[in-house]
Amino acid sequence: MIALGGVIGAGLFVGSGTVIHTAGVLAPLAYAVGGVILLLVMRMLAEMAAARPSVGSFSDHARLALGNGAGFIIGWTYWYFWVVVVAFEAVAGAEIIGGFLPHIPLWIISAAVMGVMSVINLLSVRGFGETEFWFAAIKVVAIVVFLGIAIAGLFGVLPGQQAHDLAIGDGSLTPAGAAGVLSAVTVVVFSYFGAEIVTIAAAEATDPVRAVTRAASTVVWRVIIFYVGSIGLIVLLVPHTAIRADASPFVTLLERLGIPGAALAMQIVVLTAVLSVLNAGIYTASRMLFALTARGEAPSSLARTTTRGTPIRAIVLSTVAGWLAVAVAYLAPEAVFAFLLNAAGSVALVIYAAIAISQLRLRRLIEQEGGALPVRMWGHPYLSWFTLGLLAAVAVGMLILPDSRAQLGLGLIAPAGIAVVYLVRRLFRLRIASPVTSVLTTEEPQ
Repeated sequence: MIALGGVIGAGLFVGSGTVIHTAGVLAPLAYAVGGVILLLVMRMLAEMAAARPSVGSFSDHARLALGNGAGFIIGWTYWYFWVVVVAFEAVAGAEIIGGFLPHIPLWIISAAVMGVMSVINLLSVRGFGETEFWFAAIKVVAIVVFLGIAIAGLFGVLPGQQAHDLAIGDGSLTPAGAAGVLSAVTVVVFSYFGAEIVTIAAAEATDPVRAVTRAASTVVWRVIIFYVGSIGLIVLLVPHTAIRADASPFVTLLERLGIPGAALAMQIVVLTAVLSVLNAGIYTASRMLFALTARGEAPSSLARTTTRGTPIRAIVLSTVAGWLAVAVAYLAPEAVFAFLLNAAGSVALVIYAAIAISQLRLRRLIEQEGGALPVRMWGHPYLSWFTLGLLAAVAVGMLILPDSRAQLGLGLIAPAGIAVVYLVRRLFRLRIASPVTSVLTTEEPQ
């Protein structure tokens, strides 16, 4: 449920309108291709997490497989991504709540939402898990109900509805051809990002290996069914020309089927999705920061935990960083906050590529040591290389498409900047250690 909570957000309920508007009837194909990438990445991640469970998850796997530099870059890049996402979701949630409370400034609502989610995370990891479970449950129930209504509409069993007058279109599969489908795939890959949270949360479970094995093997199929199934029904029942990029296609379909209160109901579901991702974002950012402190790559003072094992200072710092990003969102929405969002947009490709490369290397190391592999990647190493090929294809597609090119370039700024910080930090430590080493090697023994 935590993995579902991290994946099923406003990107499905609202952002899917952009995918359908771009890919047309072939939108389910774009979601299926993205689902294949997610399936393979999660299987590789499950193999590593089951063999080496860790709160740092793929950051620690990258460190074991590729060195300390890789772990540092991946860990801080991922923390940066979720801090920006937390701010974005807080702003999005405030806009929804502001529709019901128009007299309260949005920045106050954003701060309040952040505060409530922070308190939940500060209480205990169990509190986070329970909250995320119920948030995810609401979203799952909403999708199941939607699928039931849409299937009923497809077969013409709803009052006043017939199947033949619903599945109509303009005869074209996609408004932008192959380029439109490729553009849609790039959006889909990022909308699936978040399922990897389960491997971080599993490290705090009673039985980490069992938890990550079960979650990673089942969540992908549920995500694909929910995404591909719901989007497939939408394009069957609503002409893609009637789908707007800035509106929820779910509301469009429900209103077309004559379901009363569809817009209000979807607002509540989207708000739940936003709060769910915000809750998961604070948890994930704090745990990644906590893992970095354990490796000496963040201030040691952040490693302090409560008697329940909650990393209180890591949560507070991640929340404060989120509040600062919220302030930037209101003070400089176009200049600074837009840059932060775009710079976080391509992080999924960086993380997924790191997972694939780490799995290829770590699998070899574990086998050489004679270690156990409770979960094994299918078709190793061929499917691992195939996954890297798919990710490279998505990156090439972003380079080709003008709308995605800038996001790809900006998305490399954060990892590159963190890499520079790592190199400077390492050189500084070497310069400090060098005189000490010189003294120890040249001084006469006493």
